Amino acid sequence: MLCKTLYAAALVGCTLTAAAQDPTTTQVTTNFKDTVSVKKDTTYWQKSITGGINLNQASFSNWVGGGVNSIAIGGVVAARALYEKGKTSWDNTADFQLGYITQRGVTRKSSDQLIIISVVGHKIAPKWDLFASGTFNSFFAPGFVYDKLPAGRSDFKVSSFFAPAQLTLAWGVAYKPNDEFSLRLSPFAPRFTFLADDAVRYRTGADGVIIPDPTAKAYGVEAGKSSRSEWLSLQLQAVWNKKLSENISLNARYQLYANYQTLSAIDHRVDLLLTAKLNRYLSTTFGVIALYDKDFFDGLQIQQSLGIGLIYNASTFRKK
Repeated sequence: MLCKTLYAAALVGCTLTAAAQDPTTTQVTTNFKDTVSVKKDTTYWQKSITGGINLNQASFSNWVGGGVNSIAIGGVVAARALYEKGKTSWDNTADFQLGYITQRGVTRKSSDQLIIISVVGHKIAPKWDLFASGTFNSFFAPGFVYDKLPAGRSDFKVSSFFAPAQLTLAWGVAYKPNDEFSLRLSPFAPRFTFLADDAVRYRTGADGVIIPDPTAKAYGVEAGKSSRSEWLSLQLQAVWNKKLSENISLNARYQLYANYQTLSAIDHRVDLLLTAKLNRYLSTTFGVIALYDKDFFDGLQIQQSLGIGLIYNASTFRKK
C-alpha cells in the first residue's frame, strides 16, 4: 500500500513538472492546495459569417388583375476574419451576392457581386495604424442588357467574370477607434483593371442603340489590350461593421478613388448590407450598391435587393 501511494505521488509530481515545463500551459492554484494546468489561449483570430438564401415565387391562373408567373432565388454571404496579436492586425472581409429571376421561361441575373478586401496593419498609436491593403472586385456570372439593341438581337453581354475585374493595392495610414470602424487614407494606391472578354465591348449610336464593337474602349481598357494600370492614385476607404441589436447587423463600406491625372473624374462607391434575423432560421436582407465611375458609365449606377429567406450566422468576435 505504501508503495502504491509513493508511486501515485511521484506520478502526480512528474505530471505537474511536465506541465510547468510546457510553455503552452499555465499552472493555476486554487485554495492553496489544488493545482491544475490550463492551456493558454493562443487564438488570435476572430471570425464571423452571415449567409442567406432568398426565394420568391408568384403564379397566376385566370387572374383577371393580370400578372406574370415568376420565381427568383438569390444568395448573400458576408464574411470577416480578423487577426490581432500585439501591434499587428490582419483584417479580411468578403462580400458575395448572386441572384436570378425567371419570368415566362426567361432567366435573367438580378444581382451579382464579388469583392474581397485584405488589410495588414501595424499600430503606431492607440487608434492609428500604418497599413497595406489589397482590394479585388469582379462579377461571378455574365451580365446582359435587353434594351436599345439592334434589330434581331434580344440581349447583349456587357460583363462577365474578370470582364471587368479590378485589383487595387494601397499603402497609408488608418484610424481605428474600435473593431467596428476604420478609416483608411492611401496617398499611393495603384489600381489595375482587367478585361478578359472583348465580347463586352460596344459603342452607342446616335439614338442610344448598342452596337457591338471589338475596337471600342471598355471599362477604361483600350482596344487591343486586356488591362489598364493607374499608378499615381489616391484611395479613401471607410468601413463600418455594426451589430445594431441582437438580431440586426449592418455592413457598410465607402470607397473614394482618385487618379491624380484625372481629378475631375473621381470614383465613388457605397456598399450597404442590412441583415435582420426574424428567428433562428429566417431573415430578411436589404442591400444597396451605389457606384459612380465614368470609366463604367457616365452617371450614377444603383443596385438594390430585398429578400426574405434562410439565414446562417456565426461569430467568434469578442465583446469589448
